Order: sequence, then C-alpha cells, then structure tokens
Amino acid sequence: MATRTMGVGRKRSSAAHLPLGERGDGRFYGQHILSVAQFARTDLEYIFAVAEEMRLMVERVGTFDLLKGKILASLFYEPSTRTSSSFTAAMERLGGSVIPISEVKYSSVAKGESLPDTVRTLECYSDVIVLRHPETGAAATAARYARKPIINAGDGTGEHPTQALLDLFTIREELGRLEGLTVTMLGDLKYGRTVHSLSRLLALYGAKLNYVSPEILRMPPYIVEELGKFGVEQKEYTTLDPVLAETDVLYVTRVQKERFEDLKVYESVKGAFVITPETLKNAKQDMVLMHPLPRVGEISMDVDSDPRAAYFRQMEYGLYVRMALLAMVLGKA
Repeated sequence: MATRTMGVGRKRSSAAHLPLGERGDGRFYGQHILSVAQFARTDLEYIFAVAEEMRLMVERVGTFDLLKGKILASLFYEPSTRTSSSFTAAMERLGGSVIPISEVKYSSVAKGESLPDTVRTLECYSDVIVLRHPETGAAATAARYARKPIINAGDGTGEHPTQALLDLFTIREELGRLEGLTVTMLGDLKYGRTVHSLSRLLALYGAKLNYVSPEILRMPPYIVEELGKFGVEQKEYTTLDPVLAETDVLYVTRVQKERFEDLKVYESVKGAFVITPETLKNAKQDMVLMHPLPRVGEISMDVDSDPRAAYFRQMEYGLYVRMALLAMVLGKA
C-alpha cells in the first residue's frame, strides 16, 4: 500500500506546508492544529515548555485571565468525556468562555447542515473551534472553510494530535527523557487514532516501536511503511510476553466497539489482552503504563495503585498541554 502523504493544507498562509517551528515568531498564532505531521522537535519543545508554565500557574493560582474575552466553540459529533471536558477546563482556567455543542442531534446538524456551514457559523461567535468528528479528514475539511483556528480533537480513525502531544508530554514527565525508548502499543491499533498519531511523534526521537494486537487489529500498513522510510525499528506481535521485559512505555488501547460493523467480530477480540498485577511482575520497575481512556476491561482496576500506572496522571498532563495550545493559537503564549 502506498505511503500516505503527511501534511495539511492552509488557505491563509504561504507557510502552510512548513513545520510550525519554521514559521518564525508567533508561529502558532492563528494556526490550525490538524495533524502531528505539523510539528518539528523544536515545536514540541516549545509546547512542552509552555505546558510546564501552565502547570505552575494552575498549581499557584488555579485560574488566570490570559484568555479573558476569548471564546472557544467545542463541537463534538462523537461522545467524549476526557477531551471535551479537558478543553473546557483549559479554556476556563485561562479565563475564557466555552460554547459547548456535544449533542449534535439537537443542533442544526440534525436538519442536514453541512460541516463547513456549521463551522462558518460558529466562528462568527468564537475565536477557536475544537472539533471531533467520526469521519477521517473532517478536521482538514473544516479548516479549508474556516477563518478561525480549528483544533482536531479526533477525526474518525485518522488522528488525534492533541492526545498524542499530551501522551508525549506524559512520557517526558514520567521518565525524564524521550530519546531512544522502547514503546509497546497494545490492543486496537487498526482503529486507534491515538496510536496512529503518537507513533509518528515517537519517530522523531528514535523510538523502537512494538505493536501487539490481534491479527485483525494490526497497525495499518501505511503507517508501518511511512515510519519505516524514516528508519524507525518496528516489530509486530500477537502476544505481549516477548517484548514486555524490554518495554519502557506500555501504551494500552481499548478495542473500539463503535468502529465494528459486525459485533460478533468485536466480541471475538474485545478481551484479547488484559493487564493485571500479575502481568506487571515481568515489567521494568520504572516502566510507564499508559491508556488514553476510557478503559473497558483491558487494564484491571487492581493495577491502579501501581506507581507505574500513569493513565490518570496522563489526563492531568493533558490539561496543561491543551492550555498551552489554546494560548498559542490565540497569540497569548
């Protein structure tokens, strides 16, 4: 299968196809956040530095007025708890306001309104739009019609760039480094947009990637080919045992019931992997166990007290990263 071209288009900027870090001062201002392909390592370092500042500010004062007078439109065509509430909390911590649209069946979408028209309407009332949509590429479509920044909060089985950024920030905070790690991704790698985005960011740091999944949920070939062209070492397995002992980061994903047309197929693979305290006996003492959540049985609650279990800390790190992104695209970082 041919490698998919990495990159996103922007209608307003002549620097549309450059990494954000090559756009000079104020490089994030007014920019869409659509794909991890936008980011160079210098961008990631800058984002994480701002996220650290946000973390300190929240710890010291809780909320502040950096984005006072700014409005975020939160447009979610799919159910969300963590991402939607995280962006809402981020905007409100920064002193801004939120227009929440999470039940699109009660909006004009139910009347047949197109995504471009919905976006062009909402940007009349807001300064930035966070969009989740079930169709791959929907965020890029919205961006072609938008005058205000679009932040991709997940588009179908495509990408989830802000999740990947918070995941990378989590690894950095938990291990103190990003270079040369062995990262094992476990579970639904076919439909899991979080691993699609995270694998691309990890490639910038020379990571070795292990993919563990049922045969029908393997990492898509186009991603394997894409990363292979950049010299990333990748191996695929159907069991965790061969790679657990060498793993620095174990990233677990749920099998996504909503992506299956045949529920019998879902039932056949939903319990393929379950992480228990017994499982972790063979893991490194400083390994980091992550999950984008929600979990539906793939990590036992008995694991939650293990210091290696970082998935709830992961959610908190996400608040600071999304605060940083909002401040950047609105020109306040």
